[in-house]
Amino acid sequence: MKLDPISLRLFVAVMEESAIARAAAREHIAASAASRRLAELEDTLQVELFNRSNRGTEPTPAAFALLNLARGVLNDLDGIATQMRDYGAGVRGQVRVVANISAITQFLPGELQSFMAAHPQVQVQLQEQISTSVAHSVAENAADVGILNHGSYGEQVTLLPYHEDELVVVVPASHALARRRSLRFAEILAFDIVGMHPGSAINNLLMRNAAEHEIPLKLRIQVTSYDAQCLMVSAGLGVGVLPLGSAQIYRGALALRTIPLAEPWAKRKLSLCVRSLESLSGVARLLVDHLRAGAGNAAPSASKT
Repeated sequence: MKLDPISLRLFVAVMEESAIARAAAREHIAASAASRRLAELEDTLQVELFNRSNRGTEPTPAAFALLNLARGVLNDLDGIATQMRDYGAGVRGQVRVVANISAITQFLPGELQSFMAAHPQVQVQLQEQISTSVAHSVAENAADVGILNHGSYGEQVTLLPYHEDELVVVVPASHALARRRSLRFAEILAFDIVGMHPGSAINNLLMRNAAEHEIPLKLRIQVTSYDAQCLMVSAGLGVGVLPLGSAQIYRGALALRTIPLAEPWAKRKLSLCVRSLESLSGVARLLVDHLRAGAGNAAPSASKT
């Protein structure tokens, strides 16, 4: 059974106007064509909707039952059209985001909160990945937007400026280095390190720079999150290197000190990652524009505390 929404809308008009001629004029259709459509609707539904006589047409009980059903169907159709226009305008939909832990812990909570407050009909799905996986997910269309450490990943993606962060050394408050105003990387190589998991950007950075110093990195333990890293450092299992903004989250609750790392590579850039701006959906472009609007805000100061 195929129901024509035009015929349903005409039927509702006839019921509301109590006359075919007035309903036909309201729907901008000839009266003869309106009568024909109503007859076809009755044939389709296999029910008599109107009693026809010399005095006009009278709705049957079936017509009153159909009126409520037809109004519901037409409202649903109008709702579909409205929602699709919303999708096209970029105010309703879903955005898949993948980001590294540095972006998730330092910048995204506040930025996503303000974005979703402004666009409550947009659903953001966020997943944590290491930077290499972020680039791959975006290139393979498994994600719409990525956030990663700036660099070359061998993927067909476009990188856009986002935020800068700064790596610091985290030590227990009672540690021998706790009173230092800044540290060179070589100075922490004499101590046990609480590092991030293999494959992470910070782990790769520390391994590479330790190799340049020709001093082995004393990785006592490796963890998958900054909170676990700070807990291990506060327990005296070693010193850690992590972004300042992330360290500040845990510094107040744990007996920790953050010390600036006096190395040029400690200043890092984070980038937004997309396949191309042209390929973004309306809602994904809204999110990218929102995140770019916050890019370049001053990073936290790395003075020792």
